[in-house]
Amino acid sequence: MISTHFTTERTGLPMDALYTAVATANGREGRAVSSDGLIDLPLAFPQALGGNGAGTNPEQLFAAGYAACFASAMGAIGRQEKIDVKDASVTAEVSIGKDTDGGFGLSVVLRAELPDHLQGEAGRDLLEKTHAYCPYSKATRGNITVRLEVE
Repeated sequence: MISTHFTTERTGLPMDALYTAVATANGREGRAVSSDGLIDLPLAFPQALGGNGAGTNPEQLFAAGYAACFASAMGAIGRQEKIDVKDASVTAEVSIGKDTDGGFGLSVVLRAELPDHLQGEAGRDLLEKTHAYCPYSKATRGNITVRLEVE
């Protein structure tokens, strides 16, 4: 049974779920399938990690999700602040590597390609506000390194 009432560690307050995505995977060399069938992808280790690269991997899926969520959050901030962000795009680079306890960890670089009117301090301010608002950024804050860059 899936509960739609969560407690967030950050605030200690309950969160009422507006939507719940469901997907199942059976390992890094299997498949990832969403409950609605819109995602049905083969999974494979990337060649850089000794695999054959014949499928996607969790890092690519996380990068796609984070980039989409951050771009959407930027649109929300843009609407709130009456800033035109329609020509902006976000690229997420998700890296995996060994961490200090012998396991693995992630890091992220978010590169925002912004229109000319958002270069310099205006763009940096927009990214900082978006980073504070984005659900993926909230989920990763304090857990992994996330670097913001403006292009």
